[in-house]
Amino acid sequence: MKQKIEELILQALETLKAEEVLGLETTPHIAIERTRDPQHGDFASNLALILAKPAKINPRELAIKIIAALPESEAILKVELAGPGFINFFINPNSQFQIINQIHDQGREFGLSTIGAGKKVQVEFVSANPTGPLHVGHGRGAAYGSVVADLLQAVGFEVHREYYVNDAGRQMDILATSVWLRYLEACGELVNFPSNAYRGDYVREIAQAIYKNTNNDYRRPIELVIENIPPDEPQGGDKDVHIDALIDRTKTLLGLSQYRDFFQIGLDSILDDIKIDLEEFGVNYQQWFSERDLMDNGAVDKALERLRIGGHLYQKDGATWFASSKLGDEKDRVVVRENGHYTYFASDIAYHMNKLDRGFDQIIDIWGADHHGYVPRVRAAIQALGADESKLKVLLVQFAVLYRGEERVQMSTRSGEFVTLRQLRNEVGKDAARFFYVMRRSEQHMDFDLKLATSKSNENPVFYVQYAHARVCSVLRQLDEKGLERNILRGMENLSRLNQEHETSLLGTLVRYPEAIERAAMQHEPHQLVHYLRDLAHEFHTYYNAHQFLVEDADVRDARLNLISAVKQVLANGLGLLNINTPESM
Repeated sequence: MKQKIEELILQALETLKAEEVLGLETTPHIAIERTRDPQHGDFASNLALILAKPAKINPRELAIKIIAALPESEAILKVELAGPGFINFFINPNSQFQIINQIHDQGREFGLSTIGAGKKVQVEFVSANPTGPLHVGHGRGAAYGSVVADLLQAVGFEVHREYYVNDAGRQMDILATSVWLRYLEACGELVNFPSNAYRGDYVREIAQAIYKNTNNDYRRPIELVIENIPPDEPQGGDKDVHIDALIDRTKTLLGLSQYRDFFQIGLDSILDDIKIDLEEFGVNYQQWFSERDLMDNGAVDKALERLRIGGHLYQKDGATWFASSKLGDEKDRVVVRENGHYTYFASDIAYHMNKLDRGFDQIIDIWGADHHGYVPRVRAAIQALGADESKLKVLLVQFAVLYRGEERVQMSTRSGEFVTLRQLRNEVGKDAARFFYVMRRSEQHMDFDLKLATSKSNENPVFYVQYAHARVCSVLRQLDEKGLERNILRGMENLSRLNQEHETSLLGTLVRYPEAIERAAMQHEPHQLVHYLRDLAHEFHTYYNAHQFLVEDADVRDARLNLISAVKQVLANGLGLLNINTPESM
């Protein structure tokens, strides 16, 4: 209905332009919202208030002219002027029946729109370091990011989904060293494993696989490994100094070629595992972008050179600094350390330069909420690269916290004490996990209730919505079992028989679906779609409990079957955007 009103307003504006009342060079955005008070109609627009200044006309006078120029429409009962220039639209109740025809005709396409106008949007999400399996904390970003991308595509954007692989830098060196030390254990060496190394069982499994294929080819005496190495934290030393010294020793003893073997095997093993996890969780990407490629192809050098030419870099204490404080950051940032090594931020600058150079109209970064302090420096980099910072949208996601009873489960990748996304999926299923992850605003704290997610009750929200779909399927099966024939055309001709309170309420909810999709997409808030689906399921279950569908009156029966079939289609469309199954029986 919003689209219909927008079409009417556009026609009115064209009429006013032809009459030279308005001299608009471009078509304005027409904001149409549902009213909170039914006395003020069903929808309202503030367009007259927005156009009054450029048109040099009093808002109320302009609103009167717009109303007078509106074409006649059976869908509109009346239009009224309100306040300083609001235009209120009252919908003809009978027009709501047309939604059933529309849903029937459009099927899977119902609810899609072209508001995005084909603009190119890059969505980067998850991008967890490939130093261990994905855990339940990453799962929320995965579900949220994939649904945001799918919603944007549903409303007409051209979406490019991307995972940034941090396959360079210190954390990967720690992983490679951790794998080699576990390999030495498999060879029979007695290793005092570093406190700051990666300790998960997955590291030992990678190391044992290497040992099985190579025997002692990479073995070095542990005495050479630890000779003159600074003490670890439990022995009164600094854990970071200790692990960095072990990394250097590993590279020295193995040599570049053999060290790269451990580095690459560890990376490939974990990254392959991540790809499988995400694919089975319903998350797919157009591109897995390598940080190491930025290093190898000189992109980091090019990015820093662009900043240098722009006067945004300076030298201090042997390091190269980015003057980000002049562009909204709280302080300046190092991009090249005293030892000549790039910082992580330098790679991030190059990555965002690459995004800009690829011509995306909007760049969406989805990060964990603990990265909120990183946002100003990236915005500063966008400006320093000569781009409009409004092109960048950063969405923050709170990690989900998993509880078993009253005990909170630890999730430390380094220690290995965490519940993986795969374990969660195996326990509660993909559908429940994805639904629960996007039920709330992404920036809100979330406790994941395992017991609720696995229950088959109305208190479980995903079960409640899927059960509504299954119930409609059950009614349609009963129709065949009872030998009754369904006439869809007859049902459409008798939609006016749907005059029960539950039916009009259900119709009103169906009408809202396209609006719910557009709002959820444009505001990057999948939970709005979830809330809509729960509302629709509630309306249906209430209707189901109050009325019989397979009644003797064929006209009423077919009209009701058309209505609940429309409900079934919208549930399937909405759950499809969430990448959640629509079971036909439960």
